[in-house]
Amino acid sequence: MAPINFGILGCAFIAGKVSRAITLSPNSTLYAIGSRSYEKAAKFAKDNGFPDSAKIYGSYDAVLMTRSGVQIMDATMWMHHPRTAKMKEFLLDSSLFGELKSVHSCFTFAVDKNFLENDIRVKPDLDALGALGDVGWYCIRSILWAADFELPKSVLALRGAVLNSAGVILACSASMQWEDGKTATFHCSFLANLTMDVSVVGTNGTLRFHDFVVPFEENKASFLTAVKSGFTELVTGWEPKPSEHTVSTDLPQEALMVSEFSRLVGSIKFDGAKPEKKWPTFSRKTQLVVDAVKTSIDRGYEVVEVSS
Repeated sequence: MAPINFGILGCAFIAGKVSRAITLSPNSTLYAIGSRSYEKAAKFAKDNGFPDSAKIYGSYDAVLMTRSGVQIMDATMWMHHPRTAKMKEFLLDSSLFGELKSVHSCFTFAVDKNFLENDIRVKPDLDALGALGDVGWYCIRSILWAADFELPKSVLALRGAVLNSAGVILACSASMQWEDGKTATFHCSFLANLTMDVSVVGTNGTLRFHDFVVPFEENKASFLTAVKSGFTELVTGWEPKPSEHTVSTDLPQEALMVSEFSRLVGSIKFDGAKPEKKWPTFSRKTQLVVDAVKTSIDRGYEVVEVSS
């Protein structure tokens, strides 16, 4: 199957990471870059190793060719790391994990003064959801992933959300409730030390991982499992102790994401396949919960029902 051509919109930092991933992926190639200025696009192409044949455009529209039957996938990269599949195996094993009872997720990083004053993620006319739409998205995705993408019945933003002078969220927390009684909480922030923790608690076992968005190392990632945990006789320790599992990968998670996307696009383009529906479904459900949290904050921390 021929490589899939990719066009990049914009020259932000994340575009450089994705460009590298496209280069590393075996079934994709960098085809075009578009920015609001030709000069900026040309510099980005040079700095990021675009091939000489790549098209350079001074607008976003010049790159786009919108049509029906296209594949949609958001760039939640950790979903494509092989660790994620291994962790899901644990969650699906009823003898080890049991029934899901709660999920707790946290993604924070401390930004500098320039970020707080100039980054698009703190501008109401560019990215009005702020930390909730950025780091909070990953927290909510991790919770839905653990819950097999079953939407919660309701969402409640916790009091104390931090907003900038323009009303954009810099830090917030929320809780979720499901019909069957399981619960989840998350905290996201631009104002605290880099943390990427997820804990998934079942009736028999617990899953923990501490680098869920970006692994500590590019070529491997670990997670902890605990099964039927208890105390030692004098309550001086755990018995049995949690187990650590390490999963290696030849390609970074962003390259695996690009490779999978390219495979799906190639199936549509060359084999007449239909677009894979799960990826846009995951995106839509994540955004529904993001929007519900924002609504709860806007309404003075009221409970908001989540509707599919």
